[in-house]
Amino acid sequence: MARRWFKALEPGELAEGRVRAVTCGLATVCMTHFRGRFAALDNRCPHQGGPLGEGSIENGLLRCPWHGWDFDPLSGKPPGGYDDGVATYEVEERADGIYVCIEDPAPHARTVSDAVAETLVAWELRQVFGMVGHSNLGLADALRRRCEAGELHYYGVRHEGAAAFACSAYGKLTGRPAACLSIAGPGATNLLTGLWDANVDRAPVIALTGQVDTQVLGPGAFQEIDLSAAFGQVAQWSQPMLHSSRHAELVNLACKSAILNRGVSHLIFPDEVQTLPGGAKTGGPAGRITPREIAPPAESLAAALAKLRAARRPAIIVGHGARFHMDAITALAETLRCPVLTTFKGKGLISDRHPLGCGVLGRSGTPIASWFMNESDLLLVLGASFSNHTGITSKKPVVQVDYDPMMLGKVHAVEVPVWGEIGVTVKLLREGLGGRQAVDQAPEIAARWKLWRGEKQRRLREGRGRGVDSASIFAALTRAAPEDAILCVDVGNNTYSFGRYFECSRQSVLMSGYLGSIGFGYPAALGAWAATQEDDPRFRGRKVICISGDGGFGQYLGELTTAVQYGMDITHVLLNNGELGKISKEQRAGAWEVWQTALHNPDFSRYAELCGALGIRVHTPAELDSAYARALSHNGPALVEIITDPELV
Repeated sequence: MARRWFKALEPGELAEGRVRAVTCGLATVCMTHFRGRFAALDNRCPHQGGPLGEGSIENGLLRCPWHGWDFDPLSGKPPGGYDDGVATYEVEERADGIYVCIEDPAPHARTVSDAVAETLVAWELRQVFGMVGHSNLGLADALRRRCEAGELHYYGVRHEGAAAFACSAYGKLTGRPAACLSIAGPGATNLLTGLWDANVDRAPVIALTGQVDTQVLGPGAFQEIDLSAAFGQVAQWSQPMLHSSRHAELVNLACKSAILNRGVSHLIFPDEVQTLPGGAKTGGPAGRITPREIAPPAESLAAALAKLRAARRPAIIVGHGARFHMDAITALAETLRCPVLTTFKGKGLISDRHPLGCGVLGRSGTPIASWFMNESDLLLVLGASFSNHTGITSKKPVVQVDYDPMMLGKVHAVEVPVWGEIGVTVKLLREGLGGRQAVDQAPEIAARWKLWRGEKQRRLREGRGRGVDSASIFAALTRAAPEDAILCVDVGNNTYSFGRYFECSRQSVLMSGYLGSIGFGYPAALGAWAATQEDDPRFRGRKVICISGDGGFGQYLGELTTAVQYGMDITHVLLNNGELGKISKEQRAGAWEVWQTALHNPDFSRYAELCGALGIRVHTPAELDSAYARALSHNGPALVEIITDPELV
């Protein structure tokens, strides 16, 4: 085997009687200087792998810093005639320093982790977010190989929760899974909030967690947690990788489950299993995924058509589950000349500039949407879940279409539940109507928009000089945001104001829907940005904008450094009112004392600059247009901090 010499120390760098760990190629050696001689020892203590280079020479012996085992600092032999010493390397003292001879590493032997990583790639998984650590190093190395081959992209985050939120947002946007990587114990549990967000919003995600060695599972080893139990409710599929497992086949099942069940799949990797010799790559989606464009039962379709033919003022309500079928839905609405309302999670699925678009229904919505629901004589509900936040009335006849039969009539009975893929069902409904029009409601929609836009204009003039009002913030953002931007919205008053005031054209909106988790916004922008770097023409090159409050950003503000590290072109609109404004509002509404909602904030614009991003601070509405323009034109992470009035939301 070939050998190479590495310069380990400069002349005079290591004093007599001292030790130091030095990396030479892929090897880490413990350099010692004792009795005028230099030596290079294997850095791993044979007891539990303690780093000898972090130890010290005591009474003529090199002592391991972990458990005090002793070795001769020059020969590596232990005292007392024991045979568990450490290997040594050839050393040369040259004029320019101390050199160590290291054998070239053996060629890489294929491992279980290689089979796992290659199978993930075969399923067209392209993005991994996570943190590399001591119980996932074998798997991380296999992922590294796929990254170097140009088959994967890996983003090292500052908190595992951000990795899970990024994957959730990526899944909501694309319909495809990304993967989040963590160590055992606390790394794995940090994933849970973001994975619950994916679970309740039906986003596909693959969670890859390290685990302690199988030989110490059970007694309570360091960072040992029963991960199957911890992930039991959040993951609709979870399996450990064992010595005897069909490793690639488990990856096939994990990917298939995440895609078809639209949820979280979880694979657990005990430390030693990751580096076991691996078999051939197997699997991929071919022959495992059926086309999902299923038609509804004929009886249900006929009942839905009968209701639509009889309706004079139907209204269509679309939720997040309809997001990939809007061309067909819009065509149906144009046939019926009926209004299209969205849930908050569905904001932007139809343009607010479309003659039939009515904006968001419910607490985060517009008076336009609520008006047309109340005036309708039939509701056609597509891919929505009847959340109390949305407030779809049970007092109107409802035709509900959903791909998941368990969602039909989940909250209350509906007149016609239709089980079918939404795109197929809507096309069949349109064909069955034969071009029939109900009452043309477009003129009334235009009149209602005129009333609401007039009200918004009046609110622009009601500033109190105590910070920028939300109507101004989102009027300016409506003017500035690219029409195809991807908008990642956090939780809080900023979210309600966005839903009410921002007018969508062709933007995509991502949010923490059912979980409503504060802190979602910025990690979600990481996941959305990753999608814009792929070849998918739906997302390639689109601008990513994050909208959050100071409370939400405070939970993951370290991820701004992640965006800077990877050159992510994300514009962050940060509404800073110095408090948890939504909670203050709820306390006042409930006749509670406002308590413990005040926040101590830094100057976030300066923080952004310290991280290497562009930071801009805005104090008045007059500054908004120029601030947005500058931030959106910046090539890289930018933050617009707006000092806001907490009362004018």
